[in-house]
Amino acid sequence: MTSPQNIDKLSNTLNEVTVSTSPGSAASSYSSSFGNRRVSFSGSQRSRALKPFSTGDFKILLLENVNQTAIEILEGEGYQVEFHKSSIDKAELIEKIKDVHAIGIRSKTKLTEEILSHAKNLVAIGCFCIGTNQVDLEYAAKRGIAVFNSPFSNSRSVAELVIAEIITLARQLGDRSIEMHSGTWNKVSSKCWEIRGKTLGIVGYGHIGAQLSVLAESMGMNVIYYDVLMIMSMGTARQVRTLEELLSNSDFVTLHVPELPETKNMISTDQFNAMKTGAYIINASRGSVIDIPALVEARKAGKIAGAALDVYPNEPAKNGVDQFNDQLNSFASELTSLSNIILTPHIGGSTEEAQSAIGVEVGTALVKYINEGSSVGSVNFPEVNLRTVTHDEEGNVRVLYIHKNVPGVLRAVNEIFESHNIEKQFSDSSGEVAYLMADIADVDMADIRKLYDQLEATPFNIRTRLLY
Repeated sequence: MTSPQNIDKLSNTLNEVTVSTSPGSAASSYSSSFGNRRVSFSGSQRSRALKPFSTGDFKILLLENVNQTAIEILEGEGYQVEFHKSSIDKAELIEKIKDVHAIGIRSKTKLTEEILSHAKNLVAIGCFCIGTNQVDLEYAAKRGIAVFNSPFSNSRSVAELVIAEIITLARQLGDRSIEMHSGTWNKVSSKCWEIRGKTLGIVGYGHIGAQLSVLAESMGMNVIYYDVLMIMSMGTARQVRTLEELLSNSDFVTLHVPELPETKNMISTDQFNAMKTGAYIINASRGSVIDIPALVEARKAGKIAGAALDVYPNEPAKNGVDQFNDQLNSFASELTSLSNIILTPHIGGSTEEAQSAIGVEVGTALVKYINEGSSVGSVNFPEVNLRTVTHDEEGNVRVLYIHKNVPGVLRAVNEIFESHNIEKQFSDSSGEVAYLMADIADVDMADIRKLYDQLEATPFNIRTRLLY
């Protein structure tokens, strides 16, 4: 099997696409390479790299073995990158987060209000995964810290794992493998099934659920799905009106929902009772979604024929022997004693391809926010963006003003701006936080200093950054 292809540094990628703004001018060149998926259009104007005002070297802390693609992107921008292969303990994290401008994590590191309160320079958090429940999003927003994640890049990896688990459960492959490792030869066909013609019920028809739907149909399965939104199906999949309808008609049930108060223990005793006798359940979403003690009882009673779990209410902070135990989750011993139960250590998105793509997706988002102020894709922030500053706009400064969402802010800001030429401006709000971007023309360093000081002094200010 070949290794995933390297993805070029963002410093090259960002300059690969430029659209000419000159009337009547056409793109002067076009190039394409299927080998590295690069396409370039060269026009008469190119974006200009901006520098932060009143900030020294940008320092970024990457934890939990974030993929090399992200490191290359961030170092390629000239940032100081500190990399750790694993998570670090709370005391060390508090000490290190004091001085960094951005931090990259995966699922083990918890960025709570207590920890974030020490981050005096932090402007962005990159979650190199789908989930963001490990970050206090509301508190981060109130501190002017934008949080980015990777909602798409590992969808295929998770979908493929679920397909593998469906077959493994149907054929009891996990138990047969354990028996062979212990020297036991146990050739059986009783209650082993083909998956062709069986019904797969998908709870949550987002990026993962939709891809899984296509893969399952290609293997001859019938697919039904339940979602709180009306979503157009892929292939011949059919949406059902209620969770109960899905449970009572599915041979396999797989969960792909976020961690929300509404999804906590959404599969418990009543839902197991509603399932077909002899059905299977798979959870590769969030550990709080299934009431696992209820799952244990359903398996003991023979209500379900097996289960596959990749996520748990509490997960170890590091790899190692005896990390998954009753002290971490009180049900651990009982769960591991059951037959036809597949347990994996949160590896749904852990493929080389997914981690490489996640590194690019989140690394790119961090660079766009740090260098240009674009908050598009942020999970806790208003999504604001302006077109890039070109080399023709040498005397421009970009104002990034994060403020409390209260009346009177724009009037106060426009009074500060009134003696300047505003080339473009955009603002938006989300909850208690609002974000304004503006490009101001024909300024010098004295003007930039004055603008910065005036905006910082406003009573609404959360964080002010100026790029020039």
